[in-house]
Amino acid sequence: MMMKKSEIISRIHELRKRRGAVILAHNYELGEIQDIADFQGDSLELSIRAAETDAAEIVFCGVRFMAETAKILSPEKRVILPAPQAGCEMADMADAESLRALKARHPGALTVCYVNSTAAVKAECDMCVTSANAVRIIQSLPRDREIIFAPDRNLGSHCAAQAGRELILWDGCCPVHARMTPEMMLRRRAEYPGVPILMHPEAPPEVAQMADELLSTGGILRFVRESEEKKFIIATEIGILHRLQVENPDKVFIPLTEQAICPHMKLIRLEDLLRALETGETEVTVPEELRKAAEKPIRAMLNA
Repeated sequence: MMMKKSEIISRIHELRKRRGAVILAHNYELGEIQDIADFQGDSLELSIRAAETDAAEIVFCGVRFMAETAKILSPEKRVILPAPQAGCEMADMADAESLRALKARHPGALTVCYVNSTAAVKAECDMCVTSANAVRIIQSLPRDREIIFAPDRNLGSHCAAQAGRELILWDGCCPVHARMTPEMMLRRRAEYPGVPILMHPEAPPEVAQMADELLSTGGILRFVRESEEKKFIIATEIGILHRLQVENPDKVFIPLTEQAICPHMKLIRLEDLLRALETGETEVTVPEELRKAAEKPIRAMLNA
């Protein structure tokens, strides 16, 4: 017999108390998952939350590289990913072996990776970055060193332009943001004249330059909260619209495109979360040698 939604939610609350678990949800997750989470945020923000909490068990509602990052920073805690098949196409576009080969062709280069990367790729890097701090960190790196940037060519292009640096860019991208086009921007501008467009820097450069603001998910949330504007066009994965509306009920949010959906971010449902708490079977592990190597660029970023 199928449980009612209210029964599932009640059972989740009961089990997380019993297990001493904290539920984390990325800003792109389904609204029902965001609503039940203890904390919402971007991938690194949530991993830091995981490290700071006293909870022995972290249930990470996101995709695999995020759960890996939480485990890297909190090796003593159990990290559970309710949908173990939830991957990231961008992260999967870079692999450690190919990155080592690129590094060999550029001896002496510093290797920087976006946090949206696998533990194996992080382990090959000198520094990790997020969309919020990437420009600042690239600007701070020595001018006499080449910089390899992986895996997102679009965020890398943005950093290169803002920092005035030439970067060796990995040819990867987020398919959701890569599908955004100048035509979409022009259409929304015509439909909503004067309404600011807030865009994530994973968008292609020719589209990103048309935005009013290029911001991380956290930056978008903060900008809207502090702005006196009442309407916004949001150019990133549409999952963020739920939190924007909850936090700003008096404001209106228009997606650049209703097709900006990451299927991996939509895999986790309340039933999956309940199952993960009941069984604990979808634990994410990272071999200790790899974990230590992957932790170094993350710590370097946090200390930068």
